[in-house]
Amino acid sequence: MHSTPLTDADKAPMRRRLRALRRALAPERDEASSRAAALAPLSLWPPAPIVAGYLALESEIDPAPLLQRLAAAGARILLPAVTDRDAPLIFREAGEPKDLAADLIGLPAPPPSARVLVPDLLIVPLLAFDRVGGRLGQGGGFYDRTLRQMRSRGAVFAVGLAFAGQEVDRAPMGPGDERLDAVLTERGYIAFEKDRSCV
Repeated sequence: MHSTPLTDADKAPMRRRLRALRRALAPERDEASSRAAALAPLSLWPPAPIVAGYLALESEIDPAPLLQRLAAAGARILLPAVTDRDAPLIFREAGEPKDLAADLIGLPAPPPSARVLVPDLLIVPLLAFDRVGGRLGQGGGFYDRTLRQMRSRGAVFAVGLAFAGQEVDRAPMGPGDERLDAVLTERGYIAFEKDRSCV
């Protein structure tokens, strides 16, 4: 079921409110991040997958504990890099924190010398999520473009990582927005019924 398509301008007021909400949740970030990692259902995800995470910015819930748990289970960990403002993200092997370098938009990312791989499990940041896989992001469209491209080429499983308090009744979805396959919070794991599946 899809909601009425909205423009980025329509979504802007909601983004402002949700950023404020996420900042209010941020004092609990360390505990919430660890609890979410402990609740991750690794048995439902690809065994020893190639996993793309992200580096938490501002008040985002931190995927580091989850990525550490996945790495301990044999996963290869990637991080995103922006190489073109209008293109999908690319994912490079994470390497050492000291080797991170600013990407095209100034965010820390693995350097261009790091190996580029295609993940089969994608951990996605967000501002809000709903119970049908809807996601509201920061507004750059990077993850929507990335998921659209990846899904056109094969299977990928997209898991939103969030505070439970970021749930909304219905995330505003436009025609170019991609839905999540699941959401993981400090209160549990929600998988959505879809045709897409992880392999």
